[in-house]
Amino acid sequence: MAHEPESSSLFAALAAATEDRIVFDLSGIEDRYETLRRELPGVDVRFAMKACPVDEVLTCLARRGAGVDGASPRELEQALRAGVPVARMHYGNTVKSDRDIADAHRLGIRDFATDSLQDVAAIAVHAPGARVFCRLATSGEGALWGLSNKFGCSPADAVRVLESARDKGLTPSGLSVHVGSQQMTADAWHSAVESLADVLTALGRRGMVLDHVNLGGGLPALGYLDRYGTPLEPPMDKIFAVIREGMRHLREVHGGHLEFVMEPGRHLVADHGAIRAHVARLSERQRPNGERQYWLYLSCGKFNGLYEMDALQYRLVFPTHRDAECVPAVMAGPTCDSDDSCLPEHGLVQVPKDLASGDPVWVLSSGAYAISYMTRGFNGFDPLPYTCANGWRP
Repeated sequence: MAHEPESSSLFAALAAATEDRIVFDLSGIEDRYETLRRELPGVDVRFAMKACPVDEVLTCLARRGAGVDGASPRELEQALRAGVPVARMHYGNTVKSDRDIADAHRLGIRDFATDSLQDVAAIAVHAPGARVFCRLATSGEGALWGLSNKFGCSPADAVRVLESARDKGLTPSGLSVHVGSQQMTADAWHSAVESLADVLTALGRRGMVLDHVNLGGGLPALGYLDRYGTPLEPPMDKIFAVIREGMRHLREVHGGHLEFVMEPGRHLVADHGAIRAHVARLSERQRPNGERQYWLYLSCGKFNGLYEMDALQYRLVFPTHRDAECVPAVMAGPTCDSDDSCLPEHGLVQVPKDLASGDPVWVLSSGAYAISYMTRGFNGFDPLPYTCANGWRP
Protein backbone atom coordinates (compact mmCIF):
# COMPACT_ATOMS: atom_id res chain seq x y z
CA MET A 1 0.00 0.00 0.00
CA ALA A 2 1.62 3.25 -1.11
CA HIS A 3 1.64 6.43 0.92
CA GLU A 4 -1.63 8.27 0.59
CA PRO A 5 -1.23 11.84 -0.67
CA GLU A 6 -2.16 14.62 1.70
CA SER A 7 -5.58 16.12 1.08
CA SER A 8 -6.08 19.43 -0.64
CA SER A 9 -7.83 20.74 2.47
CA LEU A 10 -4.75 20.01 4.59
CA PHE A 11 -2.44 21.80 2.15
CA ALA A 12 -4.88 24.71 1.88
CA ALA A 13 -4.92 25.09 5.66
CA LEU A 14 -1.13 24.96 5.81
CA ALA A 15 -0.86 27.58 3.08
CA ALA A 16 -3.36 29.85 4.82
CA ALA A 17 -1.56 29.71 8.17
CA THR A 18 0.61 32.74 8.87
CA GLU A 19 1.78 31.55 12.30
CA ASP A 20 3.13 28.23 13.51
CA ARG A 21 0.50 25.61 14.30
CA ILE A 22 -0.48 21.98 13.92
CA VAL A 23 -3.20 21.28 11.38
CA PHE A 24 -5.40 18.19 11.54
CA ASP A 25 -7.42 17.00 8.55
CA LEU A 26 -10.44 15.42 10.21
CA SER A 27 -11.91 14.15 6.95
CA GLY A 28 -8.64 12.35 6.24
CA ILE A 29 -8.70 10.78 9.70
CA GLU A 30 -12.26 9.61 9.09
CA ASP A 31 -11.28 8.14 5.72
CA ARG A 32 -8.40 6.22 7.30
CA TYR A 33 -10.80 4.89 9.95
CA GLU A 34 -13.27 3.72 7.30
CA THR A 35 -10.46 2.02 5.34
CA LEU A 36 -9.42 0.20 8.50
CA ARG A 37 -12.97 -0.98 9.09
CA ARG A 38 -13.17 -2.33 5.52
CA GLU A 39 -9.85 -4.14 5.85
CA LEU A 40 -10.72 -5.66 9.23
CA PRO A 41 -14.48 -6.14 9.24
CA GLY A 42 -16.06 -6.82 12.58
CA VAL A 43 -13.20 -5.37 14.60
CA ASP A 44 -14.15 -2.91 17.34
CA VAL A 45 -11.80 0.05 16.83
CA ARG A 46 -10.83 1.92 19.98
CA PHE A 47 -8.59 4.88 19.25
CA ALA A 48 -5.44 5.05 21.37
CA MET A 49 -6.06 8.65 22.28
CA LYS A 50 -2.57 9.20 23.69
CA ALA A 51 -1.48 9.57 20.06
CA CYS A 52 -3.67 12.65 19.59
CA PRO A 53 -5.69 13.83 22.60
CA VAL A 54 -7.62 16.43 20.60
CA ASP A 55 -11.33 16.88 21.27
CA GLU A 56 -12.25 17.34 17.62
CA VAL A 57 -10.42 14.15 16.65
CA LEU A 58 -12.13 12.18 19.41
CA THR A 59 -15.54 13.56 18.43
CA CYS A 60 -15.22 12.85 14.72
CA LEU A 61 -14.06 9.28 15.34
CA ALA A 62 -16.80 8.70 17.93
CA ARG A 63 -19.42 9.82 15.40
CA ARG A 64 -18.08 7.16 13.06
CA GLY A 65 -18.46 4.50 15.74
CA ALA A 66 -14.96 4.36 17.21
CA GLY A 67 -14.31 3.91 20.90
CA VAL A 68 -11.31 4.92 22.98
CA ASP A 69 -8.38 3.20 24.65
CA GLY A 70 -7.66 5.44 27.63
CA ALA A 71 -4.52 5.32 29.76
CA SER A 72 -5.61 7.45 32.73
CA PRO A 73 -8.76 8.82 34.36
CA ARG A 74 -8.08 12.25 32.83
CA GLU A 75 -7.94 10.75 29.34
CA LEU A 76 -11.16 8.88 30.01
CA GLU A 77 -12.83 12.06 31.27
CA GLN A 78 -11.77 13.94 28.15
CA ALA A 79 -13.14 11.19 25.91
CA LEU A 80 -16.45 11.28 27.72
CA ARG A 81 -16.68 15.06 27.29
CA ALA A 82 -15.91 14.64 23.59
CA GLY A 83 -18.88 12.33 23.17
CA VAL A 84 -17.36 8.87 23.31
CA PRO A 85 -19.88 6.48 24.94
CA VAL A 86 -18.53 4.90 28.11
CA ALA A 87 -19.53 1.48 26.79
CA ARG A 88 -16.97 1.92 23.99
CA MET A 89 -14.09 2.76 26.32
CA HIS A 90 -11.62 0.76 28.34
CA TYR A 91 -8.76 1.52 30.70
CA GLY A 92 -5.87 0.13 28.67
CA ASN A 93 -2.96 0.94 30.95
CA THR A 94 -1.74 -1.96 33.07
CA VAL A 95 0.05 0.54 35.36
CA LYS A 96 -2.45 2.27 37.62
CA SER A 97 -2.73 3.25 41.25
CA ASP A 98 -5.59 2.38 43.57
CA ARG A 99 -6.90 5.91 43.17
CA ASP A 100 -6.75 5.72 39.37
CA ILE A 101 -8.74 2.48 39.38
CA ALA A 102 -11.38 3.92 41.70
CA ASP A 103 -11.65 7.16 39.69
CA ALA A 104 -12.09 5.26 36.42
CA HIS A 105 -14.70 3.01 38.00
CA ARG A 106 -16.65 6.07 39.19
CA LEU A 107 -16.64 7.34 35.60
CA GLY A 108 -18.42 4.15 34.56
CA ILE A 109 -15.45 2.25 33.15
CA ARG A 110 -15.96 -1.49 33.51
CA ASP A 111 -13.17 -2.89 31.31
CA PHE A 112 -9.60 -2.84 32.62
CA ALA A 113 -6.30 -4.11 31.21
CA THR A 114 -4.05 -5.97 33.60
CA ASP A 115 -0.83 -8.00 33.62
CA SER A 116 -0.10 -8.84 37.25
CA LEU A 117 -1.63 -10.43 40.33
CA GLN A 118 -1.08 -7.22 42.28
CA ASP A 119 -3.07 -5.16 39.77
CA VAL A 120 -5.88 -7.72 39.77
CA ALA A 121 -6.10 -7.53 43.56
CA ALA A 122 -6.38 -3.75 43.40
CA ILE A 123 -9.07 -3.86 40.69
CA ALA A 124 -11.08 -6.32 42.78
CA VAL A 125 -11.08 -3.86 45.68
CA HIS A 126 -11.59 -0.58 43.83
CA ALA A 127 -13.63 -1.70 40.81
CA PRO A 128 -15.58 -4.71 42.12
CA GLY A 129 -17.21 -6.85 39.47
CA ALA A 130 -15.19 -5.29 36.64
CA ARG A 131 -14.11 -7.07 33.48
CA VAL A 132 -10.38 -7.58 33.01
CA PHE A 133 -8.31 -8.52 29.99
CA CYS A 134 -4.72 -9.65 30.39
CA ARG A 135 -1.91 -8.25 28.27
CA LEU A 136 0.70 -10.69 26.97
CA ALA A 137 4.28 -9.58 26.48
CA THR A 138 5.70 -9.45 22.95
CA SER A 139 9.24 -9.05 21.66
CA GLY A 140 8.54 -5.81 19.82
CA GLU A 141 10.82 -6.95 16.99
CA GLY A 142 10.18 -5.15 13.73
CA ALA A 143 8.80 -1.99 15.33
CA LEU A 144 10.43 1.42 15.63
CA TRP A 145 9.43 1.42 19.28
CA GLY A 146 9.31 -2.12 20.66
CA LEU A 147 7.38 -1.52 23.91
CA SER A 148 8.67 -4.89 25.08
CA ASN A 149 9.64 -4.42 28.73
CA LYS A 150 7.26 -2.24 30.71
CA PHE A 151 4.01 -4.03 29.88
CA GLY A 152 2.73 -7.56 29.47
CA CYS A 153 3.26 -10.89 31.13
CA SER A 154 4.20 -14.41 30.07
CA PRO A 155 1.56 -16.90 28.88
CA ALA A 156 1.90 -18.83 32.15
CA ASP A 157 1.42 -15.65 34.17
CA ALA A 158 -1.60 -14.72 32.05
CA VAL A 159 -3.33 -17.93 33.09
CA ARG A 160 -2.55 -17.24 36.75
CA VAL A 161 -3.71 -13.63 36.47
CA LEU A 162 -7.06 -14.50 34.91
CA GLU A 163 -7.65 -17.36 37.34
CA SER A 164 -7.01 -14.93 40.18
CA ALA A 165 -9.43 -12.44 38.62
CA ARG A 166 -12.14 -15.09 38.53
CA ASP A 167 -11.46 -16.09 42.14
CA LYS A 168 -11.75 -12.47 43.28
CA GLY A 169 -15.17 -11.91 41.68
CA LEU A 170 -13.98 -10.17 38.53
CA THR A 171 -14.88 -11.27 35.02
CA PRO A 172 -11.87 -12.56 33.06
CA SER A 173 -13.00 -11.27 29.69
CA GLY A 174 -10.09 -11.27 27.29
CA LEU A 175 -6.46 -11.20 26.25
CA SER A 176 -4.49 -8.43 24.60
CA VAL A 177 -1.16 -7.85 22.89
CA HIS A 178 0.80 -4.92 21.51
CA VAL A 179 3.34 -5.73 18.80
CA GLY A 180 5.22 -2.43 19.13
CA SER A 181 4.58 1.05 17.79
CA GLN A 182 5.09 1.61 14.06
CA GLN A 183 5.36 -2.13 13.47
CA MET A 184 6.87 -2.72 10.04
CA THR A 185 6.37 -6.48 9.66
CA ALA A 186 3.42 -8.80 9.34
CA ASP A 187 5.31 -11.55 11.18
CA ALA A 188 4.85 -9.67 14.45
CA TRP A 189 1.11 -10.25 14.35
CA HIS A 190 1.62 -13.88 13.34
CA SER A 191 3.78 -14.46 16.43
CA ALA A 192 1.29 -12.61 18.64
CA VAL A 193 -1.57 -14.78 17.38
CA GLU A 194 0.40 -17.93 18.21
CA SER A 195 0.88 -16.75 21.81
CA LEU A 196 -2.79 -15.80 22.09
CA ALA A 197 -3.85 -19.20 20.77
CA ASP A 198 -1.68 -20.99 23.32
CA VAL A 199 -3.20 -19.05 26.21
CA LEU A 200 -6.76 -19.51 24.93
CA THR A 201 -6.12 -23.26 24.80
CA ALA A 202 -4.65 -23.32 28.31
CA LEU A 203 -7.58 -21.34 29.70
CA GLY A 204 -10.08 -23.60 27.94
CA ARG A 205 -8.60 -26.61 29.71
CA ARG A 206 -9.36 -24.83 32.97
CA GLY A 207 -12.95 -24.13 31.99
CA MET A 208 -12.37 -20.42 31.31
CA VAL A 209 -13.96 -19.04 28.15
CA LEU A 210 -13.10 -15.46 27.24
CA ASP A 211 -15.26 -13.25 25.05
CA HIS A 212 -12.71 -11.10 23.21
CA VAL A 213 -9.14 -10.62 22.06
CA ASN A 214 -7.60 -7.17 21.86
CA LEU A 215 -4.99 -7.07 19.08
CA GLY A 216 -3.67 -3.78 20.41
CA GLY A 217 -1.89 -1.02 18.55
CA GLY A 218 1.11 -1.02 16.28
CA LEU A 219 -0.52 -0.38 12.90
CA PRO A 220 1.95 1.95 11.21
CA ALA A 221 1.69 5.36 9.66
CA LEU A 222 2.41 5.42 5.94
CA GLY A 223 4.27 8.68 5.38
CA TYR A 224 7.38 8.48 7.56
CA LEU A 225 11.01 8.40 6.53
CA ASP A 226 13.54 6.41 8.52
CA ARG A 227 16.46 8.13 10.27
CA TYR A 228 18.44 8.07 7.03
CA GLY A 229 15.72 9.62 4.90
CA THR A 230 14.50 6.45 3.22
CA PRO A 231 10.71 6.12 2.98
CA LEU A 232 9.27 3.59 5.39
CA GLU A 233 6.94 1.39 3.38
CA PRO A 234 5.00 -0.93 5.69
CA PRO A 235 3.44 -3.94 3.92
CA MET A 236 -0.12 -2.97 4.85
CA ASP A 237 -1.84 -5.47 2.55
CA LYS A 238 0.15 -8.33 4.07
CA ILE A 239 -0.34 -7.01 7.62
CA PHE A 240 -4.11 -6.88 7.17
CA ALA A 241 -4.15 -10.34 5.58
CA VAL A 242 -2.17 -11.84 8.47
CA ILE A 243 -4.48 -10.20 11.02
CA ARG A 244 -7.60 -11.49 9.23
CA GLU A 245 -6.18 -15.02 9.08
CA GLY A 246 -5.13 -14.74 12.72
CA MET A 247 -8.66 -13.80 13.72
CA ARG A 248 -10.03 -16.85 11.91
CA HIS A 249 -7.50 -19.08 13.62
CA LEU A 250 -8.24 -17.70 17.09
CA ARG A 251 -11.97 -18.21 16.58
CA GLU A 252 -11.28 -21.84 15.68
CA VAL A 253 -9.11 -22.32 18.76
CA HIS A 254 -11.67 -20.61 20.95
CA GLY A 255 -14.52 -22.70 19.59
CA GLY A 256 -17.22 -20.14 20.32
CA HIS A 257 -18.14 -16.54 19.72
CA LEU A 258 -15.01 -14.40 19.98
CA GLU A 259 -14.95 -10.65 19.41
CA PHE A 260 -11.93 -8.57 18.43
CA VAL A 261 -10.72 -5.13 19.43
CA MET A 262 -7.86 -3.02 18.06
CA GLU A 263 -6.27 0.13 19.45
CA PRO A 264 -4.79 2.08 16.51
CA GLY A 265 -3.24 5.42 17.29
CA ARG A 266 -0.66 6.81 14.87
CA HIS A 267 -2.14 4.78 12.00
CA LEU A 268 -5.28 6.91 12.13
CA VAL A 269 -3.82 10.36 12.71
CA ALA A 270 -0.13 10.65 11.78
CA ASP A 271 -0.53 11.14 8.05
CA HIS A 272 -3.48 13.50 8.46
CA GLY A 273 -1.72 16.03 10.62
CA ALA A 274 1.03 18.46 9.67
CA ILE A 275 2.91 21.30 11.30
CA ARG A 276 3.24 24.74 9.80
CA ALA A 277 6.59 25.90 11.16
CA HIS A 278 9.19 28.38 10.00
CA VAL A 279 12.93 28.51 9.49
CA ALA A 280 14.83 29.95 12.43
CA ARG A 281 18.15 29.82 10.59
CA LEU A 282 20.08 27.91 7.95
CA SER A 283 23.71 28.09 9.03
CA GLU A 284 27.01 26.56 7.93
CA ARG A 285 29.81 25.62 10.31
CA GLN A 286 33.07 23.71 10.14
CA ARG A 287 33.10 20.34 11.87
CA PRO A 288 36.11 19.11 13.91
CA ASN A 289 37.18 16.98 10.92
CA GLY A 290 37.38 20.09 8.75
CA GLU A 291 34.26 19.43 6.70
CA ARG A 292 31.63 22.12 6.30
CA GLN A 293 28.18 21.25 7.69
CA TYR A 294 24.83 22.93 7.10
CA TRP A 295 22.34 23.07 9.97
CA LEU A 296 18.64 23.75 9.48
CA TYR A 297 17.13 25.16 12.68
CA LEU A 298 13.34 25.08 12.70
CA SER A 299 10.92 26.87 14.99
CA CYS A 300 9.76 23.49 16.30
CA GLY A 301 11.72 20.47 17.42
CA LYS A 302 11.78 17.65 19.93
CA PHE A 303 10.26 19.73 22.73
CA ASN A 304 7.44 21.35 20.75
CA GLY A 305 5.97 19.01 18.19
CA LEU A 306 8.67 16.68 16.84
CA TYR A 307 9.51 14.45 19.80
CA GLU A 308 10.10 11.41 17.58
CA MET A 309 12.77 13.08 15.45
CA ASP A 310 15.47 10.87 17.01
CA ALA A 311 13.85 7.73 15.53
CA LEU A 312 12.61 8.97 12.16
CA GLN A 313 12.62 11.82 9.68
CA TYR A 314 9.59 13.84 8.67
CA ARG A 315 8.96 14.88 5.10
CA LEU A 316 9.49 18.62 4.70
CA VAL A 317 7.92 21.00 2.19
CA PHE A 318 9.29 24.50 1.63
CA PRO A 319 6.36 26.18 -0.13
CA THR A 320 8.23 29.35 -1.12
CA HIS A 321 11.24 27.45 -2.53
CA ARG A 322 9.70 24.74 -4.69
CA ASP A 323 12.48 24.35 -7.29
CA ALA A 324 15.49 25.76 -5.47
CA GLU A 325 19.04 24.42 -5.37
CA CYS A 326 19.36 22.24 -2.27
CA VAL A 327 22.09 21.40 0.22
CA PRO A 328 22.27 18.55 2.79
CA ALA A 329 21.67 19.72 6.35
CA VAL A 330 21.19 18.44 9.87
CA MET A 331 17.69 19.27 11.10
CA ALA A 332 17.33 20.67 14.60
CA GLY A 333 14.86 22.49 16.80
CA PRO A 334 15.17 26.01 18.21
CA THR A 335 16.05 25.29 21.84
CA CYS A 336 19.40 25.63 23.57
CA ASP A 337 19.61 21.87 24.08
CA SER A 338 21.85 19.58 22.04
CA ASP A 339 19.29 16.77 22.31
CA ASP A 340 16.92 18.87 20.20
CA SER A 341 18.31 17.66 16.88
CA CYS A 342 18.68 14.74 14.55
CA LEU A 343 22.04 13.00 14.80
CA PRO A 344 24.49 14.14 12.09
CA GLU A 345 25.53 10.53 11.43
CA HIS A 346 21.97 9.77 10.37
CA GLY A 347 20.61 10.91 7.04
CA LEU A 348 20.73 14.61 6.22
CA VAL A 349 17.76 16.47 4.83
CA GLN A 350 17.87 18.29 1.53
CA VAL A 351 16.95 21.94 2.04
CA PRO A 352 16.93 24.97 -0.25
CA LYS A 353 20.28 26.75 -0.10
CA ASP A 354 18.71 30.20 -0.11
CA LEU A 355 16.41 29.68 2.89
CA ALA A 356 15.97 32.76 5.04
CA SER A 357 14.88 33.13 8.64
CA GLY A 358 11.10 33.25 8.76
CA ASP A 359 10.46 31.19 5.61
CA PRO A 360 7.58 28.74 6.11
CA VAL A 361 8.13 25.00 6.22
CA TRP A 362 5.52 22.26 6.37
CA VAL A 363 6.35 19.15 8.41
CA LEU A 364 4.19 16.36 7.00
CA SER A 365 2.92 13.18 8.69
CA SER A 366 3.39 14.76 12.11
CA GLY A 367 -0.16 14.30 13.42
CA ALA A 368 0.73 11.58 15.94
CA TYR A 369 2.20 12.51 19.33
CA ALA A 370 2.88 16.11 18.32
CA ILE A 371 0.35 17.36 20.87
CA SER A 372 0.99 14.58 23.39
CA TYR A 373 4.72 15.04 23.87
CA MET A 374 4.85 18.82 23.73
CA THR A 375 6.39 20.61 26.70
CA ARG A 376 4.62 23.51 28.37
CA GLY A 377 7.30 25.92 27.20
CA PHE A 378 10.85 24.56 27.46
CA ASN A 379 13.35 27.40 26.98
CA GLY A 380 10.42 29.76 26.58
CA PHE A 381 9.20 28.26 23.30
CA ASP A 382 5.41 28.04 23.48
CA PRO A 383 3.50 24.85 22.74
CA LEU A 384 2.07 24.87 19.24
CA PRO A 385 -1.64 25.63 18.91
CA TYR A 386 -3.72 23.49 16.60
CA THR A 387 -6.50 23.95 14.10
CA CYS A 388 -8.61 21.63 11.98
CA ALA A 389 -8.65 21.78 8.22
CA ASN A 390 -11.83 22.43 6.29
CA GLY A 391 -13.58 19.47 4.78
CA TRP A 392 -14.80 17.72 7.91
CA ARG A 393 -17.95 15.74 7.23
CA PRO A 394 -19.87 15.44 10.54
